[in-house]
Parts: sequence; C-alpha cells; structure tokens
Amino acid sequence: MNEPDAPRSDDDSRPDELSKPPAASKRDEPPSGARQINRVLITSPRTRAAKRPRHPGTREIDEQTGLGEVYMRSLIRSQLRLALSVCVVVAGVIGGLPLLFLLAPDLGRLRLFGVPLPWLMLAVLIYPLFVACAWWYVRQAERVEQDFAELVDHR
Repeated sequence: MNEPDAPRSDDDSRPDELSKPPAASKRDEPPSGARQINRVLITSPRTRAAKRPRHPGTREIDEQTGLGEVYMRSLIRSQLRLALSVCVVVAGVIGGLPLLFLLAPDLGRLRLFGVPLPWLMLAVLIYPLFVACAWWYVRQAERVEQDFAELVDHR
C-alpha cells in the first residue's frame, strides 16, 4: 500500500495521468491558415439488425407442432418402409424354399455330407442370409436417421 507522502518511482503512474490525453506535438497541429475539422463518431444503440429467431427442427418436434408431426411421420414412414422391405426379402426366401423343393423334387432328395439338402439349407445356409439382411438393415436405418437429422438441422 502506498502512503500519500511516500515518494513514487518513475514507473508508477497515477490514475489521473492515465486519463489525460497525451500532449499534442507540433506535428499533430494543423498548418497555419488551415481550418481544423472536428470529427464526430456517430453510433447507434442498435448494433445489429433484428434477426428472425431461428427455431431448430428439434424444437418443432419437442413442442409437437404441426411441422414436428410431419417430420416424425416422415421418419416413421421411412423406418417402416425399410423394415417391411427386409421382412419381405427374408420371408420370400424362407417361404420360397418349400416352393423350390415342391417344384424340383430332385433337390429335396439330394444329400450333402449325408444330410438332406432342405435340412442343410434351413439349418446352416439360412443364417448368412439373416446376417446379410441385418447388416443391410442397420446401414440403411443409419442412413435414414442421418438424412432425417440433416433435414431437421438444415431447414
């Protein structure tokens, strides 16, 4: 703490010295006979124009507005279409196997490694189909969700 009577060093500055503008030099003065122009800075209290508030699509969904319902209906419809297409493919293959063996009875009597072909197909070969359909479904579902997120965010 500085006492009022304590001497100050040259690097200590007083608050009143900081608030004063520096003294004008000869270089800053206008030439003789020239008119001095006072410049005035004009500012507005409104620094930015009024912007329309941006409501993200997630807000529309959260508040359950009409637009939010349209968004959700489109997402659910896309997911349902994808799920039904996978179910149709799997059911078509599994349901088509008995039809195949009915139309080609020689395939039903064929044996591989001592096991009848229909049993081998239903017990072993059908699972890679399930895995492939599940992999395709997951990739397509992620794509649908990503498209939905982009639609909602970039409206």
